[in-house]
Amino acid sequence: MPKTFYIETFGCQMNVHDSEKVRGMLETRGYSKVPTPDEAGMLLYNTCSIRDKAEQKVFSRLAGLKRKVGGKTVGVLGCVAQHNGEDIFDHAPHVDFVCGSASYTSLPAILDRVEAGESRVTGLALDTDETFDVPSVERDRPYSAYITIIEGCDKECTYCVVPFTRGPERSRASESVMREARDLEARGYTEITLLGQTVNSYRDPSPAGWSFARLLDEIGRLPRIRRVRFTTSHPADFTPDIVQAIDRNESLCDWVHLPVQSGSTDVLRGMQRTYSRDEYLRCIDMLKGADRTIELSTDIIVGFPGETERDFEKTLSLLDEVQYASVFSFKYSPRRGTAAAEMPQVPEEEKSRRLLVLQEHQRRIQLRRNTALIGGLQEALVEGRKERFDQWVGRTTQNRVLNFTDPSGLAGERDLRGRYCQVRVTASGPNSLVGELADAVSQPGFQGLHILN
Repeated sequence: MPKTFYIETFGCQMNVHDSEKVRGMLETRGYSKVPTPDEAGMLLYNTCSIRDKAEQKVFSRLAGLKRKVGGKTVGVLGCVAQHNGEDIFDHAPHVDFVCGSASYTSLPAILDRVEAGESRVTGLALDTDETFDVPSVERDRPYSAYITIIEGCDKECTYCVVPFTRGPERSRASESVMREARDLEARGYTEITLLGQTVNSYRDPSPAGWSFARLLDEIGRLPRIRRVRFTTSHPADFTPDIVQAIDRNESLCDWVHLPVQSGSTDVLRGMQRTYSRDEYLRCIDMLKGADRTIELSTDIIVGFPGETERDFEKTLSLLDEVQYASVFSFKYSPRRGTAAAEMPQVPEEEKSRRLLVLQEHQRRIQLRRNTALIGGLQEALVEGRKERFDQWVGRTTQNRVLNFTDPSGLAGERDLRGRYCQVRVTASGPNSLVGELADAVSQPGFQGLHILN
């Protein structure tokens, strides 16, 4: 009987990449991925616990399995597995195993035990470096790839569970990172995204001793890698040499994600974010002083314990001062085991109000800034297609989504996925651009442009 699995991924890009690693390990064991849960003999949930809503979504999904799980094997992976451990079995007795994100290399041994008839199997180690080099990774896209360069976090933000779910900060040796990057280049990948909870805190543990900026430089010099991104950065470790590396390397994208969380120094102090508003703005000044325009995005939490209306207004004023290209905004969510969960809480209705106000404020900023791009050319790496609208979907170097049509009449005859296209912007909204394909499409793996007849 064929061994099949279905994996559902919740949360961040690191979880997406972790699922690619899990898929690779399973396929080397003879498992095949199937497109729906009903077709699968094993159901896997790769989970996120950064906010309570994300965690509850996982438990809701598990509860929905009770009446229809049949003879399927069920596994919970990732941050919810690490945060809740064996308690998951009490909430969902039909779960066969749980495996934290630092223990994926133990997954074959876990499956051996499950296949031998064991139940309630766990893999919850946190003090391992084995998350970096895995035997096989089955990537979702053949042109754009993730590379994890640092795992865990040593910061002590009072609201965050990452140190509990991902473990202590540990960087990957530069030789290992470069080996993976060169392998991806040789296989035709043209975009690489470097990943870490605090990616710019990277410190090469090998004798080479590379800084994060040196790593960016070296990957940026790979001749057939056209775009290099990195996420997520921490302001306390954002140094001038990172901006200098971006200026030196055209392949380093014109986009930096730099979470601020709040525009109020008092709130930042309560969060233990290790920087003030002024110190954060000095990082922004560094980026705005670059030789080219670097677009910025950020994360913001509203309604953190003790946040006053005046604190919230300071966050709104920060949006005006920085002019972010995009903002990921959330209501504060108490997380079990964190210091902030024990602090006096802002009422839920007030958190909801502030979130709506902030999102509308930022929507107006984005709409104005995107409108200014109408009429210009943007290069888009094509990621997919919306058949319903007869549009291709791409992303610019500044991380804007760009939906565009092909007026040549060849839309049904060529697949543009993985290509770099010059697109004329014809319209915009707050969250994306709209355009038409211009007369050039670049071939994957080449720096130049190939003109299509």
